[in-house]
Amino acid sequence: MTASARVKEHEELARELRKRVAGPVRFDSVSRVLYSTDASIYQMEPIGVVMPRSREDVLAVMEIAAGRGVPVLPRGGGTSLSGQAVNHAIVMDFSRHMNQVLEVNADERWARVQPGVVLDQLNKQVAPLGLQFAPDPTTANRACIGGAIGNNTCGTHSVVYGKTIDHVLELQTVLSDGTEARFSAVDQATLEAKVAGVGLEADIYRRVRQIAQENGEEIAARYPKIMRRVSGYNLDDFVPSSSSGSGGLNMARMVVGSEGTLCVVTEAKVNLVPLPPKKALAVLHFDDLARACEATMEILPHQPAAIELIGRMILDRCRESLGFARLMRFVEGEPDAILAIEFSGESDAEAEGKVDALCRDASRKGLGYACVRLTGAAQADVWSLRTSGLGLLMSTRGDSKPLPFVEDTAVDPGKMGDYVRRFDEVVKAHGTTAGYYGHASVGCLHIRPLVNLKTRDGLDKMVSIASDISDLVLEFGGSLSGEHGDGIVRGVWMEKMFGSQIYEAFREVKRAFDPQNIMNPGKIIDCPPMTENLRLGEGYQTKTIDTKLDFSADHGFAGAVEMCNGMGACRKDGGTMCPSYMATREEEHSTRGRANLLRAVLSGALPGEGLASKKLYDALDLCLECKACKSECQTGVDMTKLKYEFLDKYAAAHGTSWRSRIFANINTLSRLGSRFAPLSNMAAANPLSKFALHRFFGVHRRRSLPRFASQSFPQWSASRSPDVRGGSGSVVLFNDTFMNYNYPQIGIAATEVLERAGFHVTLANPVCCGRPMLSKGFLDTARDHARRNVDMLYSYAEKGVPIIGCEPSCLLTLRDEYPDLLSDDKAKAVASNSYLVDEFLSILQEQGKLELEFTDLKKKVLFHGHCHQKALIGSRHSVELLKMPPGYEVEEVQAGCCGMAGSFGFEKEHYEISMAIGGEQLFPAVEAKGDDWEIAVTGVSCRQQLEHGTSRRPRHLIEVLRDAVE
Repeated sequence: MTASARVKEHEELARELRKRVAGPVRFDSVSRVLYSTDASIYQMEPIGVVMPRSREDVLAVMEIAAGRGVPVLPRGGGTSLSGQAVNHAIVMDFSRHMNQVLEVNADERWARVQPGVVLDQLNKQVAPLGLQFAPDPTTANRACIGGAIGNNTCGTHSVVYGKTIDHVLELQTVLSDGTEARFSAVDQATLEAKVAGVGLEADIYRRVRQIAQENGEEIAARYPKIMRRVSGYNLDDFVPSSSSGSGGLNMARMVVGSEGTLCVVTEAKVNLVPLPPKKALAVLHFDDLARACEATMEILPHQPAAIELIGRMILDRCRESLGFARLMRFVEGEPDAILAIEFSGESDAEAEGKVDALCRDASRKGLGYACVRLTGAAQADVWSLRTSGLGLLMSTRGDSKPLPFVEDTAVDPGKMGDYVRRFDEVVKAHGTTAGYYGHASVGCLHIRPLVNLKTRDGLDKMVSIASDISDLVLEFGGSLSGEHGDGIVRGVWMEKMFGSQIYEAFREVKRAFDPQNIMNPGKIIDCPPMTENLRLGEGYQTKTIDTKLDFSADHGFAGAVEMCNGMGACRKDGGTMCPSYMATREEEHSTRGRANLLRAVLSGALPGEGLASKKLYDALDLCLECKACKSECQTGVDMTKLKYEFLDKYAAAHGTSWRSRIFANINTLSRLGSRFAPLSNMAAANPLSKFALHRFFGVHRRRSLPRFASQSFPQWSASRSPDVRGGSGSVVLFNDTFMNYNYPQIGIAATEVLERAGFHVTLANPVCCGRPMLSKGFLDTARDHARRNVDMLYSYAEKGVPIIGCEPSCLLTLRDEYPDLLSDDKAKAVASNSYLVDEFLSILQEQGKLELEFTDLKKKVLFHGHCHQKALIGSRHSVELLKMPPGYEVEEVQAGCCGMAGSFGFEKEHYEISMAIGGEQLFPAVEAKGDDWEIAVTGVSCRQQLEHGTSRRPRHLIEVLRDAVE
């Protein structure tokens, strides 16, 4: 078929789908790029994307696809690691609309759910009932139940709970011919009636029973005798002598683990289990990885709920990570590997007693060099580190990455030590290293060798290592996949692993369900070579981009984009990343989606589109530049920095609006407004002024510009004599635009608190920090401002005089952007000597050097941290500082971005999404507190957004603290 004929065919297909499907139908080039990747090494552009709203939509898609012989791929969160969530097919994204928990029966302990439900969302709904869905992969905060069914997901606690197949009770499906079938346990009479029937469902029952009976002996001989086998189809569950005892009576058990190659799941009834009342952790430290694996057999008799292995490479990457280094507090020394061992009990005493017993046993037997006991909230750091393992490995910079092509093997736990030694020999024989982690309790190891797939040598190395490891797995009686499925990357080895007879039986199962071969073809069986359809393969090239920001650490702009590996942490439930995705649930507005589009433009996958394209602008426009991705994404994708560079290129090609110029120069506007206050405030509040701002400058009519202070902060400072109590030294106060001209009370409070702590305060009186220019793409102007400020502040930094700021977006520009803008030692010195006021005072308190006296004022304080603050330094210091006054009761809002993001929330086209972001979690959390609670913030944007979106009037943290300082 010619290219033009194919385009015409796809246009006709799209028209037919739009007539019959209520959900979005997208066949445009951007949508196809967005769904061309998952978390694997593969990229396959789909024919189009459909987001079904109901089972009726699914039926329509399947009827049309069957009639035209067009492939179909059911997809959830797109977190698959083996390539099973990409294909040249109609992609049905269930995460967008079919994502509801339909029914929960607490007495019988089951839930009825749609396939797009995120696992954590399901568990949040059933947790108040004391229940949970047991399979718990590390991607549970963004992976969907449909994906868990497709992959036969397991997770950390599978030693207790088993696999997804053990928790699926019933599936409502649409078959490949567009008919429906409900698969559940059936008695013998019902089975015989189904076998005697007509239609595709009857054919499935007849053929599957026959295939299992004919291949029973070979199934018994070739299937691995381990629990963590998810490779191939579950024929072992359908022979009469199977351990399940079902004799093939529940066809849902065949669908589980089939990766969308057999049918489409539209609804699932799943088993729920009781939540463990109490948990405690022991962390064993080892100097040798293989010895850690061997120790598992000594630990299992203690009946742990989980044993998780974390190797040196992950620990090293965590130490170097901006957002995750804090998780290392429990690690002693520099182990080659650690084992995190969890115990559960009916009480704290029971769980902790099990930990103590293990540690005593480990000491007697010499298991590791340290056993760290963790209870309560301290356990969270361990699990955060473990669940971040994949991403932390992928944060390795450069073209050689620890890749997922042999990372899911499983062997008997008793063989793990020897297996790991042999595996490591294979890796080293190929001249590389690997990252090790996994579920040691069940022998499932995620081992990722470092390989550069952009070279022929790298491709050859990948295939050679994969071949050698498949031999090793066979020798040890293991499975190539222990939970991540076959897809392409392991599907190519299925015949080798199971033998020709079983492989042909797999083909017969596939034909029974899918006679036309339209259900996610080329996965599990009859796969393309593992070196085809690579996202980054031999010959992959990108356009060279001259940048104004320093991207050398990432090997250039393209390297920074390629840090995104598609694991989808930006789609997670909770945290700050990614605010616009949380509001829209559109892939285009996730960090992953934006990175995919940037990479497509750089590599030419979007023909005719350059870095200054309108399509890219539309995708990046809703990036709030919150920086959450820099810390919450384990690979450290910095979309804010990428957007700055993009906007500079876009402005050079298309020019800039007056609105962008005004907001970029907010310092000048605010200085003039303050000079002419209160007249300027009266003018700004005038309805005609608001109309003009809306009509000519695109400022939303519901937004009010911040009021200008009649007396600026520098004027206040110049009119007084310092009141320094003590001799702690000197500090430089970086008096930002908002402090100077809008909220001088912040500067006044900061000055008074610092003076009472014994510091002489000098005003920096800088030019604008440059953040507003950066946010609008004026990088040259921002660099000029950075240069002037660094030259002025360097003399203080050189002498060790701390530079203190109150506005996170301004002060943290010195720390985060200035080194990238200027790339010199002066900028680095200023960056390393700059602190937020709460951070500075909290550190002094920790060092026992803070001299502050407090009144007995009683106050309840609810604190909300600024996004940049949370991303770059965390909010711990803010909370600790607010807790210093003995009469203060302090809570922190568990919410993400406020949605204002500087000028973003003022712009009329962004107003609705800005308010939607704030209304997601923050506004309700604030309004839930009574008037006896004071709301404390650090960012001016947060202050303005809360004033607009709630009935409360928050103040800066330092103002709230000042109330209690003697």
